[in-house]
Amino acid sequence: MKSTAALFLFMFLGITTSTQAQQLGLSRLFYPNATLSANYIVPTNSATTPNFGLTRTSFLGIIPIQSEVQGSFSLKKRFDLRAVHTVLIGQFTQLQPTVEGTNFPDNGYKTISLGAVRMQASVKDKLWVYGGAIGMTESNETFFTPQPFFWGGAARMRIIGLRSQIVYGSILAYSQKLRVVPVFGINQRLGKQWRATALLPFMVDLNYHPTKWFSMDALAGVNGYSGGFQVQTAEEKLLRRQNYQHVKLGVSANLHLLTVFNISAEAGVAGFRQLRTFNGARENLTSSTPPFAPYVGVSVRYLTSRSKFSSKFIGKFGLGDKGSVNF
Repeated sequence: MKSTAALFLFMFLGITTSTQAQQLGLSRLFYPNATLSANYIVPTNSATTPNFGLTRTSFLGIIPIQSEVQGSFSLKKRFDLRAVHTVLIGQFTQLQPTVEGTNFPDNGYKTISLGAVRMQASVKDKLWVYGGAIGMTESNETFFTPQPFFWGGAARMRIIGLRSQIVYGSILAYSQKLRVVPVFGINQRLGKQWRATALLPFMVDLNYHPTKWFSMDALAGVNGYSGGFQVQTAEEKLLRRQNYQHVKLGVSANLHLLTVFNISAEAGVAGFRQLRTFNGARENLTSSTPPFAPYVGVSVRYLTSRSKFSSKFIGKFGLGDKGSVNF
């Protein structure tokens, strides 16, 4: 299962708690594609904390809407050549937590988000990345407890030869409270078949791509969710909010079939977990730290089209594997 890429895709998936695996393929932004995925964290027995499990299914779509080269003159009569590439990213996720084997809340949560990412490269200003997204997580039982979130950010990318790229910038994000998050990322080719990609503090990936039809990943990433729900009593309906987060470590195997399909299977452990429930006044009601738990997942990605020009472009600059997509 791959995840959702250099900085822009990293930011989107990290902040909106995407369910795809953490493999980081920048080249995905150059092709229209859609991904269906499912993950399951196995409930684990613990004498001190409630047994917590999680099932997550999601849809992620990426659609390029602009790709062009522009020329312009400044006030000092200097000519500048600029290439612009813009994509829309949409996501729908269904979450079903379980506590002691019981669905909690009863019907789980849904998350919907929409974002845009713009890459701009020019002779004068080099390569910049801009992005933003807005979304909402809500209980399936009601539309009266939405948990909105948004993010926006910018980063500078530097291409160091044909094997390395680094990005650095910052993100302004809101999910219950406003945060400014500095980020640093690197995409480094390690020989013909190996690639290391990271965006700190969100995710790290080591990719091994021995053939055009098969690859493997060792990955680590931060994930979680924040959702609201209602508790019905004899007197009133009480608003509640549930927060969950974890760090996951795993490996994935990926099959690239018929040039347009990518099928992945992933397994690993989720640890450093935290589960909290708050009331409407943001007061902590319960807090627990479930133990390490195994997880498994699968995903299917479909590329609606491929371009020989884009394939050669990302191959030349080390952003993907020449002649194939670096999912």
